[in-house]
Amino acid sequence: MNTRVTTRVVIAAGIAVTMVAGATACGRGGGGAKTADGKQITIGLAVANLQADFFNQIKQSVTAEAKKKGIKVIVSDAHGDAATQVNQIQDFISRQVSAIVYIPAGATAAGVPVKAANRAKIPVVTVDRNPPGEPGKSFIASDSVAAARTLGGYVAKESGGKGQLAILQGQIGTTPQVDRQKGFGQALKKAPGIKVVSQQPADWAQDKAYSVAQDMLQAHPGIDILWGQADAMALGAAQAVKASGSHKKHLIVGFDGDVAGLKAVRQGTIDATMVQQTRKMGRMSVNTVVDIIKGKKVPAEQLQPAFLLTSKDKKKATQFINTHP
Repeated sequence: MNTRVTTRVVIAAGIAVTMVAGATACGRGGGGAKTADGKQITIGLAVANLQADFFNQIKQSVTAEAKKKGIKVIVSDAHGDAATQVNQIQDFISRQVSAIVYIPAGATAAGVPVKAANRAKIPVVTVDRNPPGEPGKSFIASDSVAAARTLGGYVAKESGGKGQLAILQGQIGTTPQVDRQKGFGQALKKAPGIKVVSQQPADWAQDKAYSVAQDMLQAHPGIDILWGQADAMALGAAQAVKASGSHKKHLIVGFDGDVAGLKAVRQGTIDATMVQQTRKMGRMSVNTVVDIIKGKKVPAEQLQPAFLLTSKDKKKATQFINTHP
């Protein structure tokens, strides 16, 4: 990247952090959790992309829990760009935040901010994605391997153990993409009649998944099962099936349990999803930061179960929509 482009990224990142910080800083003054020298704890929350409901749910939970504890939060939004996020976290380090809660924007260069924070002796707690080779002090996420294995078992049962499967993958190499692929694959080993006829990345995006799924359906008309490794991609796949004009029944499943996904399951647009405990993970990240600052030992991984939700359980879908776990 040339100097002029780098400068623009740094300036833009700084502006983004500053603007969001003014709106979301909380717990000013008063009591609450403090650092060892008696100062107010400040968390830098580096979010991959606030356009995604999943990450917004985490942000809302972090800021709400921090407010209860008298902790200040500064939020940055990388808009899915890893280079921007590196600069935003460097800004957190310059501000001397007490700790960083980090949701990497991608697999590329994900460990760079952790190394920089470690050099500055600022602890990092990672959420949803953990940089390979440079993990945070604690990693908080769903147990995606187990959850995807459960989802794969549901698909095997509902399809009668037979079918042609298309997989719309998330960002290749990110923790959730790798783990979901692994867990689902473990389930498919018990259903050899299900054949993966196509798999392509759609980078967690509904519009890209729609386009990718259209190509898949045209190339492989026999596809009758589609799995989006996130709900947004499952919704894109459902749109593609509808646009194809096919009257064949397609089994469509997602993963995440974001609000749009929950509503789609309730409506029967998609058949099932795995509901992550998004709000809980946000609260846990704040509590983990406090424990680290107090000198307590924290687990290297804090993996949470996700819940299978199918279109047959509309009452449970409504419950999750009203109060997300």
